[in-house]
Order: sequence, then structure tokens, then C-alpha cells
Amino acid sequence: MRKQHGYRHGLGRLTVIALTLLLAAALPAEAHHVMGGKTPATLLEGFLSGLGHPIIGIDHLAFIAAVGLAAGMAGLHLTMPFLFIVASALGVALHVRGVNLPVSEFIVAASVLLAGVLIARGIVVHTVIWLALFAVAGLFHGYAYGESIVGAEPEPLSAYLAGLVVVQAALATGIAIFARRSGEGALTPRLVGAAIAGIGLAALAGQIVPV
Repeated sequence: MRKQHGYRHGLGRLTVIALTLLLAAALPAEAHHVMGGKTPATLLEGFLSGLGHPIIGIDHLAFIAAVGLAAGMAGLHLTMPFLFIVASALGVALHVRGVNLPVSEFIVAASVLLAGVLIARGIVVHTVIWLALFAVAGLFHGYAYGESIVGAEPEPLSAYLAGLVVVQAALATGIAIFARRSGEGALTPRLVGAAIAGIGLAALAGQIVPV
């Protein structure tokens, strides 16, 4: 029994380290463009750009992790994160069509901070509140994603959306399963939540006081 507890504790620490390294790896990617600022012109470029954009953007990656942790810790159905994914696709469509969502980067940063704080505190939040946060944040995160695909032809645009759906679904669902297996009130997801809150705070500060 002690060996099993030690194994789980070690696994939890390794998970925190892995997630921290994954988030830190995204820090240098300031432009949020997989193609180096070039608009994807082929199906492959569109798909790869869609796969990479949520990973190289530290704020986007942090919120996807928060979506998964919230779903796992709050006992939400594992399909709930798809609300965020659908909303993000809608946000991309709005940006591509030229619809303006003001202060989008500010709201993206604020959503990361809020989600991180809620997870780190381990408080019970009603499902409706999480779903509302997923929907609103998804719209604005998607709007930010759309910046890298504006002007693309329909085929690479469709591939970009497919890539977004695949990578976000895989990350959010995987993290949700991890959080659920950790058990209610587990420390590891809350530590990751604190790291997410820190990323959100840094991003928010960057919006308020640009460097």
C-alpha cells in the first residue's frame, strides 16, 4: 500500500514537472505563428498550423490545461471540453470574416487567470459557471487563433480548423482523465492550477503594461 502511494506521489510530481516543462517550452513563441508569420497555403500547412498554434501559445496551452483539469476535478462529463473547442472554432470563423472582438487578448489572459485561480483553490464551482467560462473563453481564444489564418484559401482553412480540434481535444481529454484519476482534492492538479494562474497573471500584466 505504501509502495502504491509512493508510486502515485512520484507520478504526480513527474506530471507536474512534465506539464511545467511543456508550458515553459511555449514561452519563447511570442508570435503564435507556426509558419513563421506566413499564411498556410496547403492542406498540410493548414493542418500543421492548427496543431501547433494552441501549443506554441503559452496562454492558449495554459487554458486548455485548465479546461481539462476543471472537467476532471469537477466531475464534468468528458464531452464538456468540446464546448470550448466548438466555441474556439466559431471564434476563428468570426476573425476570418472580419468581425471585430475588442480587447480579445485581454480577455484571453483574464480567462487563464480566472480558471487557474478556481482550480488552485479547489473550490466547488457550479457546472453552468464552468460551461459559461468555456464558451466565452473559447470564443476569444479562437478569435486570437484566427489571426494566423486570415486570408487563407478554404482548403487550408478547413485543415487548420481540423488541426485545432484534434490537438485541443487530445490535450483537454487527456488532462481531464489524469485529473479524475488523481481523485477529488488531490494536490497535483491544484499545483498545476496555481501555475496556470501565474501564467494568466503574467499575460494580463503584459496587456496592461506592454513591454
